[in-house]
Amino acid sequence: MNILAVGAHFDDVELGCSGTLMNHVRKGDNVTLLVLTSSGYMDPNGNMVRSDDIALAEGRAAAAIMGAELLTLDYRTFYLPFNEEVTMSLNKLIKDREIDTVYCHWIHDLHRDHQCAAQNTIMASRHVPRVLMYRSNHYDTPHTFAGNIYSDISGVMDRKIEVIKSHKSELERVRYQWVDFFTRLNSNDGQKIGVDYAECFEIVRYLI
Repeated sequence: MNILAVGAHFDDVELGCSGTLMNHVRKGDNVTLLVLTSSGYMDPNGNMVRSDDIALAEGRAAAAIMGAELLTLDYRTFYLPFNEEVTMSLNKLIKDREIDTVYCHWIHDLHRDHQCAAQNTIMASRHVPRVLMYRSNHYDTPHTFAGNIYSDISGVMDRKIEVIKSHKSELERVRYQWVDFFTRLNSNDGQKIGVDYAECFEIVRYLI
């Protein structure tokens, strides 16, 4: 199988579906990770929170742990557009690599970059037989995430934590709370299906 996972920023895919991607790699599937923005940004006072270079270095470290090939498009953080340019870039990648399974952001995510990443990806993936949406951001929105398919990641949960810890700059910003949050989240999702840890997705389409 040829797998494509799309994230707006370095760390999104890692938080939302890196366990599932590592399972794909273990099965011998080809996994491509595409990050759409350079992922560096400043706070409202103009102070650098995360540089582009640090974000890229951390993303490369995470991709190496996952065993995925990392590609980037380098759009500016917070200004990712939903337009034909982005969609065509995704569409070309999907065709060139004969992608048959896509993982992308949940389309109702609160973050604009995440929303636009999802819109571009779902449009470009309109002929892909399997498209699933993940969550890497868990702020409340007017919509409910309708998670309805689960991936058992019990065998790779320790490595998922390593992947998350690759993003040191972001973990320091959130005081390492993501590690506990996603451990609990994946444990809770695992309980729903009778395993230790799981990742949950909302289906756009899924060919059996």
